[in-house]
Amino acid sequence: MIIAVSQSRLVHEHRERVYIRKDIIMKLAEHGELNQSQLMSYCGLNNVKHKPIIDEMVERGLIIRIEQPWGSKKIIKYKVSETGRRLAREILEPYESLFPRREEADRA
Repeated sequence: MIIAVSQSRLVHEHRERVYIRKDIIMKLAEHGELNQSQLMSYCGLNNVKHKPIIDEMVERGLIIRIEQPWGSKKIIKYKVSETGRRLAREILEPYESLFPRREEADRA
């Protein structure tokens, strides 16, 4: 989230890792399958900074990484696994209900 403070300066709001993981799972559930660039863009993530989170989620079986050849290159796509769906439904959604994100808490 970006909050405009003045015309020349922007302040970036910190997003906890648990919410980053939830956002990744929810975007993949919403879109079915996304390539790496789309996923990072839709979730507002930086590829260099947040790629380790994606890799960790793949290692733990929360999302599935699919490599597809495209000429001499390969396209990396992701989709949510059943384990990831269950995690979102049983843990992440209740967590966000108990501890809403800062912007929602500030409005209350």
